[in-house]
Amino acid sequence: MELICRRALGLLALASLATTGCSKALNYADPLGPRYEGRFAGIDADPALRIVTFNIKYSREIDRAIELFQKHHDLQNPDIIALQEMNNAGVDRIARALGMSYVYYPSAFHPQASGDFGNAILVKGTIEGDHKLLLPHPGRFRHLLRCAVAADVVVDGQKLRAYSVHLETPFQISASDRRDQALAIVEDAARYPGPVIVAGDFNSRNVVGEVFGRAGFQWVTRDAGRTISFFAWDHVFVRGLPLKAAPRKGIVLNNNGASDHLPVWAELLTQTAAAGTARP
Repeated sequence: MELICRRALGLLALASLATTGCSKALNYADPLGPRYEGRFAGIDADPALRIVTFNIKYSREIDRAIELFQKHHDLQNPDIIALQEMNNAGVDRIARALGMSYVYYPSAFHPQASGDFGNAILVKGTIEGDHKLLLPHPGRFRHLLRCAVAADVVVDGQKLRAYSVHLETPFQISASDRRDQALAIVEDAARYPGPVIVAGDFNSRNVVGEVFGRAGFQWVTRDAGRTISFFAWDHVFVRGLPLKAAPRKGIVLNNNGASDHLPVWAELLTQTAAAGTARP
Protein backbone atom coordinates (compact mmCIF):
# COMPACT_ATOMS: atom_id res chain seq x y z
CA MET A 1 0.00 0.00 0.00
CA GLU A 2 2.81 2.41 0.87
CA LEU A 3 4.45 1.84 -2.54
CA ILE A 4 1.13 2.42 -4.33
CA CYS A 5 0.57 5.65 -2.41
CA ARG A 6 4.08 6.89 -3.21
CA ARG A 7 3.59 6.17 -6.92
CA ALA A 8 0.24 7.96 -6.88
CA LEU A 9 1.77 10.99 -5.20
CA GLY A 10 4.58 10.99 -7.76
CA LEU A 11 2.11 10.96 -10.66
CA LEU A 12 0.15 13.80 -9.06
CA ALA A 13 3.35 15.82 -8.73
CA LEU A 14 4.19 15.24 -12.39
CA ALA A 15 0.68 16.19 -13.47
CA SER A 16 0.91 19.42 -11.50
CA LEU A 17 4.23 20.26 -13.14
CA ALA A 18 2.84 19.58 -16.59
CA THR A 19 -0.47 21.41 -16.35
CA THR A 20 0.63 24.66 -14.72
CA GLY A 21 0.11 26.96 -17.65
CA CYS A 22 0.14 25.83 -21.29
CA SER A 23 1.08 28.98 -23.20
CA LYS A 24 3.50 28.26 -26.02
CA ALA A 25 7.16 29.19 -25.76
CA LEU A 26 8.93 31.57 -28.13
CA ASN A 27 11.82 29.39 -29.28
CA TYR A 28 15.32 30.58 -30.21
CA ALA A 29 16.03 28.10 -33.00
CA ASP A 30 19.27 29.76 -34.14
CA PRO A 31 22.17 27.52 -32.97
CA LEU A 32 24.39 30.61 -32.76
CA GLY A 33 22.36 32.43 -30.17
CA PRO A 34 21.28 34.33 -28.27
CA ARG A 35 24.59 33.91 -26.46
CA TYR A 36 25.92 35.54 -23.29
CA GLU A 37 29.27 35.27 -21.57
CA GLY A 38 31.20 36.73 -18.66
CA ARG A 39 34.76 36.32 -17.39
CA PHE A 40 35.24 36.58 -13.64
CA ALA A 41 37.28 33.44 -12.90
CA GLY A 42 39.78 33.47 -10.07
CA ILE A 43 42.42 30.91 -9.08
CA ASP A 44 41.53 27.50 -7.67
CA ALA A 45 44.16 25.85 -5.49
CA ASP A 46 42.11 22.72 -4.75
CA PRO A 47 43.49 19.75 -6.74
CA ALA A 48 40.12 17.97 -6.92
CA LEU A 49 37.70 18.64 -9.75
CA ARG A 50 34.40 19.67 -8.15
CA ILE A 51 31.27 19.63 -10.30
CA VAL A 52 27.83 20.95 -9.33
CA THR A 53 24.55 20.84 -11.22
CA PHE A 54 21.54 22.85 -10.08
CA ASN A 55 18.17 23.60 -11.66
CA ILE A 56 17.21 26.97 -10.16
CA LYS A 57 13.50 27.12 -10.96
CA TYR A 58 12.90 29.98 -13.42
CA SER A 59 15.88 31.88 -11.90
CA ARG A 60 13.56 33.21 -9.20
CA GLU A 61 15.69 32.77 -6.07
CA ILE A 62 19.16 33.84 -7.15
CA ASP A 63 20.07 35.42 -3.81
CA ARG A 64 19.18 32.19 -2.00
CA ALA A 65 21.19 30.18 -4.53
CA ILE A 66 24.26 32.41 -4.10
CA GLU A 67 24.02 32.12 -0.33
CA LEU A 68 23.78 28.34 -0.65
CA PHE A 69 26.90 28.17 -2.85
CA GLN A 70 28.83 30.41 -0.48
CA LYS A 71 27.89 28.73 2.79
CA HIS A 72 27.34 25.02 2.17
CA HIS A 73 30.66 23.19 2.40
CA ASP A 74 29.79 20.68 -0.34
CA LEU A 75 29.13 23.50 -2.83
CA GLN A 76 32.00 25.84 -2.00
CA ASN A 77 34.80 26.44 -4.54
CA PRO A 78 33.31 24.50 -7.47
CA ASP A 79 35.35 24.12 -10.66
CA ILE A 80 32.36 23.57 -12.95
CA ILE A 81 28.70 24.47 -12.41
CA ALA A 82 25.91 23.40 -14.76
CA LEU A 83 22.80 25.57 -14.29
CA GLN A 84 19.34 25.07 -15.78
CA GLU A 85 16.16 27.17 -16.09
CA MET A 86 18.29 30.29 -16.14
CA ASN A 87 18.06 33.81 -17.49
CA ASN A 88 21.20 35.82 -18.16
CA ALA A 89 20.83 38.18 -15.21
CA GLY A 90 20.75 35.23 -12.81
CA VAL A 91 23.74 33.52 -14.42
CA ASP A 92 25.78 36.73 -14.38
CA ARG A 93 25.05 37.41 -10.71
CA ILE A 94 26.05 33.91 -9.65
CA ALA A 95 29.23 33.98 -11.74
CA ARG A 96 30.29 37.35 -10.29
CA ALA A 97 29.55 36.25 -6.73
CA LEU A 98 31.55 33.02 -7.07
CA GLY A 99 34.37 34.41 -9.23
CA MET A 100 33.71 32.20 -12.25
CA SER A 101 33.53 32.65 -16.00
CA TYR A 102 30.41 31.57 -17.85
CA VAL A 103 28.67 30.96 -21.14
CA TYR A 104 24.89 30.94 -21.36
CA TYR A 105 22.45 30.14 -24.17
CA PRO A 106 18.69 30.47 -23.68
CA SER A 107 16.62 28.01 -25.71
CA ALA A 108 13.40 30.04 -25.56
CA PHE A 109 11.39 32.80 -23.99
CA HIS A 110 9.33 30.85 -21.47
CA PRO A 111 5.87 32.25 -20.69
CA GLN A 112 5.76 30.77 -17.20
CA ALA A 113 9.19 32.17 -16.38
CA SER A 114 8.25 35.50 -18.02
CA GLY A 115 11.72 35.57 -19.52
CA ASP A 116 14.53 33.65 -21.15
CA PHE A 117 14.94 30.00 -20.21
CA GLY A 118 18.14 28.05 -20.81
CA ASN A 119 21.35 26.46 -19.58
CA ALA A 120 24.72 27.81 -18.49
CA ILE A 121 28.22 26.51 -17.82
CA LEU A 122 30.29 28.29 -15.15
CA VAL A 123 33.97 27.45 -14.71
CA LYS A 124 36.84 28.35 -12.40
CA GLY A 125 39.15 28.42 -15.39
CA THR A 126 39.21 29.31 -19.08
CA ILE A 127 36.46 28.83 -21.66
CA GLU A 128 38.20 28.24 -25.01
CA GLY A 129 35.11 27.53 -27.09
CA ASP A 130 31.40 26.84 -26.76
CA HIS A 131 28.28 25.98 -28.71
CA LYS A 132 24.55 25.52 -28.38
CA LEU A 133 23.22 22.05 -29.25
CA LEU A 134 19.57 22.03 -30.33
CA LEU A 135 17.77 18.89 -29.15
CA PRO A 136 15.04 17.05 -31.09
CA HIS A 137 11.36 16.75 -30.14
CA PRO A 138 9.86 20.02 -28.84
CA GLY A 139 7.23 19.52 -26.14
CA ARG A 140 3.78 18.49 -27.32
CA PHE A 141 1.88 21.15 -25.38
CA ARG A 142 4.17 24.14 -24.94
CA HIS A 143 6.27 23.38 -28.06
CA LEU A 144 9.35 24.36 -26.07
CA LEU A 145 12.65 23.76 -27.84
CA ARG A 146 15.32 22.29 -25.57
CA CYS A 147 19.05 22.72 -25.95
CA ALA A 148 22.29 21.66 -24.29
CA VAL A 149 25.16 24.08 -23.75
CA ALA A 150 28.69 22.81 -24.41
CA ALA A 151 31.91 24.55 -23.35
CA ASP A 152 35.50 23.52 -24.09
CA VAL A 153 37.36 24.54 -20.95
CA VAL A 154 40.66 24.36 -19.13
CA VAL A 155 40.21 23.69 -15.41
CA ASP A 156 43.05 22.82 -13.01
CA GLY A 157 45.29 22.36 -16.05
CA GLN A 158 42.87 19.79 -17.52
CA LYS A 159 41.33 20.36 -20.94
CA LEU A 160 37.81 18.95 -21.21
CA ARG A 161 34.34 19.58 -22.54
CA ALA A 162 31.43 20.24 -20.20
CA TYR A 163 27.72 20.10 -21.05
CA SER A 164 24.82 21.65 -19.16
CA VAL A 165 21.69 19.68 -20.02
CA HIS A 166 17.94 20.05 -19.50
CA LEU A 167 15.86 17.39 -21.24
CA GLU A 168 12.09 17.67 -21.72
CA THR A 169 9.63 16.44 -19.07
CA PRO A 170 7.78 13.09 -19.20
CA PHE A 171 4.43 14.81 -19.83
CA GLN A 172 5.75 16.76 -22.82
CA ILE A 173 7.55 13.96 -24.68
CA SER A 174 7.83 10.17 -24.50
CA ALA A 175 10.67 8.18 -22.98
CA SER A 176 11.74 7.27 -26.52
CA ASP A 177 11.91 10.95 -27.49
CA ARG A 178 13.92 11.71 -24.37
CA ARG A 179 16.29 8.91 -25.35
CA ASP A 180 16.74 10.68 -28.68
CA GLN A 181 17.61 13.90 -26.86
CA ALA A 182 20.23 12.08 -24.78
CA LEU A 183 21.61 10.42 -27.93
CA ALA A 184 22.00 13.83 -29.58
CA ILE A 185 24.27 14.87 -26.71
CA VAL A 186 26.22 11.59 -26.86
CA GLU A 187 26.74 12.00 -30.61
CA ASP A 188 27.92 15.59 -30.20
CA ALA A 189 30.31 14.56 -27.42
CA ALA A 190 31.71 11.72 -29.56
CA ARG A 191 33.26 14.33 -31.85
CA TYR A 192 35.34 15.71 -28.97
CA PRO A 193 38.60 13.77 -28.48
CA GLY A 194 39.21 14.63 -24.82
CA PRO A 195 37.42 14.06 -21.50
CA VAL A 196 33.75 15.00 -21.28
CA ILE A 197 31.46 15.91 -18.39
CA VAL A 198 27.69 15.95 -18.87
CA ALA A 199 25.62 17.36 -16.01
CA GLY A 200 22.11 18.63 -15.57
CA ASP A 201 18.40 17.92 -15.20
CA PHE A 202 17.58 14.91 -17.39
CA ASN A 203 13.92 14.53 -16.33
CA SER A 204 14.75 10.83 -16.34
CA ARG A 205 16.95 8.32 -14.60
CA ASN A 206 17.18 4.84 -16.12
CA VAL A 207 16.64 5.87 -19.74
CA VAL A 208 19.49 8.36 -19.78
CA GLY A 209 21.63 6.13 -17.59
CA GLU A 210 21.39 3.42 -20.24
CA VAL A 211 22.18 5.83 -23.10
CA PHE A 212 25.26 7.33 -21.48
CA GLY A 213 26.42 3.99 -20.11
CA ARG A 214 26.44 2.43 -23.59
CA ALA A 215 28.47 5.41 -24.82
CA GLY A 216 31.21 4.73 -22.28
CA PHE A 217 30.26 7.31 -19.66
CA GLN A 218 30.63 6.70 -15.95
CA TRP A 219 27.42 7.49 -14.06
CA VAL A 220 29.00 9.30 -11.13
CA THR A 221 25.77 10.16 -9.28
CA ARG A 222 23.89 6.93 -9.94
CA ASP A 223 23.16 6.22 -6.27
CA ALA A 224 23.12 9.79 -4.96
CA GLY A 225 19.37 9.86 -4.29
CA ARG A 226 16.24 11.85 -5.12
CA THR A 227 16.65 15.38 -6.41
CA ILE A 228 13.06 16.58 -6.95
CA SER A 229 9.96 15.21 -5.24
CA PHE A 230 10.14 11.41 -5.61
CA PHE A 231 12.53 11.42 -8.55
CA ALA A 232 16.28 11.25 -9.15
CA TRP A 233 16.52 13.37 -12.29
CA ASP A 234 19.67 15.49 -11.80
CA HIS A 235 22.94 13.73 -12.59
CA VAL A 236 26.60 13.89 -13.55
CA PHE A 237 28.18 11.65 -16.20
CA VAL A 238 31.91 11.53 -17.01
CA ARG A 239 33.90 10.06 -19.90
CA GLY A 240 37.65 9.82 -20.40
CA LEU A 241 38.87 11.30 -17.11
CA PRO A 242 41.61 9.16 -15.52
CA LEU A 243 40.82 9.11 -11.80
CA LYS A 244 43.11 8.46 -8.86
CA ALA A 245 40.25 7.35 -6.62
CA ALA A 246 36.53 6.61 -6.70
CA PRO A 247 34.46 9.80 -7.13
CA ARG A 248 32.75 11.41 -4.17
CA LYS A 249 29.22 12.64 -4.73
CA GLY A 250 26.15 13.82 -2.91
CA ILE A 251 22.97 15.87 -2.80
CA VAL A 252 22.40 18.99 -0.69
CA LEU A 253 19.15 18.18 1.11
CA ASN A 254 18.58 21.72 2.39
CA ASN A 255 18.63 23.93 -0.69
CA ASN A 256 17.89 27.15 1.22
CA GLY A 257 14.56 27.50 -0.61
CA ALA A 258 16.36 28.29 -3.86
CA SER A 259 14.45 25.86 -6.09
CA ASP A 260 12.19 22.82 -6.34
CA HIS A 261 15.34 20.83 -7.23
CA LEU A 262 18.21 19.91 -4.95
CA PRO A 263 21.77 20.68 -6.05
CA VAL A 264 23.95 17.69 -6.89
CA TRP A 265 27.73 17.68 -6.51
CA ALA A 266 30.56 15.36 -7.50
CA GLU A 267 34.26 15.50 -6.68
CA LEU A 268 36.84 13.83 -8.91
CA LEU A 269 40.55 13.51 -8.16
CA THR A 270 42.12 13.15 -11.60
CA GLN A 271 45.54 11.82 -12.58
CA THR A 272 46.45 15.25 -13.95
CA ALA A 273 45.57 17.12 -10.77
CA ALA A 274 48.32 19.05 -9.07
CA ALA A 275 50.00 17.46 -6.05
CA GLY A 276 47.72 17.59 -3.03
CA THR A 277 44.76 15.88 -1.47
CA ALA A 278 41.04 16.08 -2.02
CA ARG A 279 38.84 18.08 0.30
CA PRO A 280 38.09 16.04 3.46
